[in-house]
Amino acid sequence: MLTDLALSGAKRATAGILPLDYEREGVEVEHFGEHLVLVDDAGARVAEIEITRVELTPFAEVGWEFADAEGEGYKSTAEWRETHRGYWAGLGYEVEDSTTVVCLWFRLIPPTPPLHDPRHGSTGFTDPPT
Repeated sequence: MLTDLALSGAKRATAGILPLDYEREGVEVEHFGEHLVLVDDAGARVAEIEITRVELTPFAEVGWEFADAEGEGYKSTAEWRETHRGYWAGLGYEVEDSTTVVCLWFRLIPPTPPLHDPRHGSTGFTDPPT
């Protein structure tokens, strides 16, 4: 579902918790310009995204701009907080108002066309002159 929202353009941001999703996993925070692969439920590559903005924000200070950019239909930041607090609690992590949220904004990278276009019988390369 979240991948579908990203593919449709509705989802332009996503959140992680610094202590849970990064520090505990030993993973560095994404950076501006970084490219990431989106996968489907089966683990197959479906798209590529580019990180366009990264903010580390206390949970209680995540604003409407970010909540709306997540594209999941939140009506308020309070609803965003309630939903995310419940999600992370379900993973065994109790979020405090001071917990650092990694707010990532991204853009979908358009797919590149294949080099070989069977409609034209060409690989995109030309033979050298003889």
